[in-house]
Amino acid sequence: MNYFVATVLTKGKREEIGLYAEDRKSANNYAKLKFSGIIIKVIEGEEPLEARFARFKDELLVNVKKRKMKPDSLIAAIRQLAVMTNAGISIHDSIKEIAEATDDETLDRVFSKLADDINSGHSLSASMETFRFELGNLTIAMVQLGEKTGNLDEALYSLADMLEEIRSNFIKFKKAMAYPRNVMVAMAVAFTILISYVVPEFKAIFEELHSELPLPTIILLKLEYLFNNFGPYVLAVLAAAFVTFKYMINNYTNVRYSWHEFLLKMYLIKNIIKFSTLNRFTLVFSELVRAGIPIAEALDTSIEMIDNLPLKKKLQTVRITVEKGGTLNSGLQETKLFENMIIQMVRAGEDSGTLDTMIKKVAEYYKMRFDAIIDGLSEAIEPIMLFIIASMIILLALGIFLPMWDMGNAVQGR
Repeated sequence: MNYFVATVLTKGKREEIGLYAEDRKSANNYAKLKFSGIIIKVIEGEEPLEARFARFKDELLVNVKKRKMKPDSLIAAIRQLAVMTNAGISIHDSIKEIAEATDDETLDRVFSKLADDINSGHSLSASMETFRFELGNLTIAMVQLGEKTGNLDEALYSLADMLEEIRSNFIKFKKAMAYPRNVMVAMAVAFTILISYVVPEFKAIFEELHSELPLPTIILLKLEYLFNNFGPYVLAVLAAAFVTFKYMINNYTNVRYSWHEFLLKMYLIKNIIKFSTLNRFTLVFSELVRAGIPIAEALDTSIEMIDNLPLKKKLQTVRITVEKGGTLNSGLQETKLFENMIIQMVRAGEDSGTLDTMIKKVAEYYKMRFDAIIDGLSEAIEPIMLFIIASMIILLALGIFLPMWDMGNAVQGR
C-alpha cells in the first residue's frame, strides 16, 4: 500500500489528509467516498514518521489478534445473514446487527469492519478480501457467486451447508485420530519418565563396567543426558522453531508452496488433502456453472478458494486451456489429478449440455472418497502407531538389557 495526500476543501477550509491505497486512482476513489467536501487533488507523498509508527503498531496488533473464526460462530452468522438478506434487510444493517449481537470477539471485529467498508461504498466480497485468513477462501468465493448471480441469500444458504459439511468432516477426522493420538501421548509420557528417572539408575552400573556399550545403550544415555540437562532449552527451541516455521509459512509464498508440496507426498495426508480440495473445487464450480457464470470465470472463482498451492497451480492450467479454446475435459486431463472416469463424465456433460449436473456428481464422488479415507483412518494409522511403539520398546529393552547380559556373561566367565 502506498501513501497519498488528499487536499480537501470543506466549509471553506483547505485541509490535507493522508490515506493509503494501491495506486492514485484507488486513492482518488477512496477519498471521494471517505471525505465530505470537494477533493482538489490527490498526490503520492512521503509517509510521515508518526504515520509509519501508527501503521506498524496496527499491523503488529492485527497479526497478534489474527485468528481463525470459530466454525460454529461463522456458520451461525452466515445462516443469520442469509435469513436477513432473504427478508429484504440491507447487507450493511444485517452485518451490523450480527456484529452487535455476537459474543465472539473475532466475529465482532471482522463484521464491524465489514459494515464500515460497505458503508464506504465497497462490495461485500471486496470488503471480505481483507479478512481472507479469518473467513476462508470458500466464504469469499460463495459471496462472489451470490453477488454475480444476484442471489446472495441462496449463495449464503449453500455456503452455510458447505461449512457445516466441512465442520462435520473435521469432527470425524478428530474422532478418528483420538485413539491413536491418546496412545501415542501416553507412550511418549511413559518413554520420557523412563528416560528421566529409570535410565539414570542404570547409568551408574554401566559406568562401572568400563566396557564398550552397545549402540542402543549409547542412544539412551545421550537422550537421558539431553532430557535431564537441557530439557527446558530443548522445549524452548522447539517452540521457537514452531513459531518461526509458522510465520514463514504465513508470510513467504515459496516456503508455503514447499510445505504444501511436502504434505502432498505424505502417507494418507496426501489423499485427505487431494480429495477434500477436489470436492470443494468441483462443488463450487458446479454451483457457479448452474448459476450461468461463464466457465473461465467460474474456474477463476473456484480455483481462488483452494488453499494448497501446488494443486492450485495445476488447476490454473485448466483455465488457460479453456481460454485458448480448449475443452474443459482436456484441461482437467492435463492436470493428471482426475481419473479417466471423471474426464469421461465431464466430456459427457459438455456434449449433452448438462455440465453442472455432471460436475455435481463428480463433487459427490470426491466426497465419498474423502469420507472413506476418514472412516478408515484409525485402521490405516495403526501399523504406523505399532511400528513407533515397537521401536520405543525395543530401544529401551536393548539399551538396558544388552549391557546387563554382557555383565552376566562376564561374571559366568569368571
